[in-house]
Amino acid sequence: MSTALIILAAGKGTRMNSDLPKVLHPIAQAPMLEHAMAAGQALAPERTIVVAGHGADLVRDAVAEIDEEAQVVLQEEQLGTGHAVQQARAALDGFDGDAVVLYGDTPFVSAETIERMVEARSRADLVVLGFEAADPARYGRLVMAGDSLEKIVEFKDASDAERAITFCNSGLMACNADQMFALLDKVSNSNAAGEYYLTDLVEIARSENLTVTAVSCDEAETLGINSRADLAQADAVFQAKARADLLDLGVTLMAPETVYLSLDTYIGRDTVIEPNVVFGPGVTVESGAVIRAFSHLEGCHVSRGAKVGPYARLRPGAELAENTHIGNFVEIKNAEIAEGAKVNHLSYIGDASVGKKTNIGAGTITCNYDGFMKHRTEIGAGAFIGSNTMLVAPVKIGNEAMTATGAVVTKNVDDGDLAIARAPQTNKAGHARKLMDMLRAKKARLTGKS
Repeated sequence: MSTALIILAAGKGTRMNSDLPKVLHPIAQAPMLEHAMAAGQALAPERTIVVAGHGADLVRDAVAEIDEEAQVVLQEEQLGTGHAVQQARAALDGFDGDAVVLYGDTPFVSAETIERMVEARSRADLVVLGFEAADPARYGRLVMAGDSLEKIVEFKDASDAERAITFCNSGLMACNADQMFALLDKVSNSNAAGEYYLTDLVEIARSENLTVTAVSCDEAETLGINSRADLAQADAVFQAKARADLLDLGVTLMAPETVYLSLDTYIGRDTVIEPNVVFGPGVTVESGAVIRAFSHLEGCHVSRGAKVGPYARLRPGAELAENTHIGNFVEIKNAEIAEGAKVNHLSYIGDASVGKKTNIGAGTITCNYDGFMKHRTEIGAGAFIGSNTMLVAPVKIGNEAMTATGAVVTKNVDDGDLAIARAPQTNKAGHARKLMDMLRAKKARLTGKS
């Protein structure tokens, strides 16, 4: 059976107090909408429809980056969840299969839970996702009779007996797409808010002798985001689970609570992560690497046995081969560091390639930007770059070549050659004392202090 996702993402999120649409606020460096879309991808959906409203252009741009095949439809007026789902009708024209309704601001519903909802469709016409609430508060209650969902009762309309129910409504549903839209055609907006509620489908379906059931998930999966406080809580929940998963997979986290991970972070087993390390989007670290304290990684690949940090920064396009060393206060950007090469101290390597077993001395800079264009530096294998070398790109340093300390290299250096590019030193006898005396006297005239 084919599956389509309908992801509701039209809300403004007034309590976020933000110009950014609520679903684009990040959790673990990815929009919360991306979390919901990623979970749904486990179904290999034939179509993904995102219903946007507030900030629709921003949502459309974000969706295109996440999944270029997903469609965005507009809910011009926010007239309830049922009305929002109706906006996907045209995009699903000709589709034959099940539709699963997800929420862009409920990012933690797992792929496994969504799969169980779809599996339950083989036993029921309409499936609702529920959860056992520790504090049911004002959630809608799911009134069950065995496996059959009798009705959804909102807190304000519930009797004392119904308010005692702890099985609550998450809002997610699965149904045959054509049947879902047929049921939605019968939903009324004759309520105080004048809105069309998706939850009304349960009562309408039962009135037509359709079978309705509910699938249960852990309450933590249904965490909804409505405020900055909720956002912070959600990020903390994600981080705690992601860290626990890494520990279970054989990664050493020396101070787990200080390591920050992104949605797509991948770290292989037997890697050691020291305290206060931040993994931005797009990071892969292979097995057996060491990431030392206070390092920041983003958009990079670290191979087996590499050592990074402390206080290192790997920017997008950094590619570290096996057994490389990137040391303290080193920044790598859009550069390939070949096997066994070392960049150990206070250096910037950008738009460059560094060959096998090459050593980059402290204070080395690839001068890659001329104010308008970026230029590339190529350093061969077994080379030795002396401390405080400026490599003015575009420039090539050959295999087993060397640069002298303090060199400013503007021309290619052939294999095996030594480049010396610095002004000759001249010592002026006694000039230091004369200069100091002159400056001291000038300061006294200006400040009145000797």
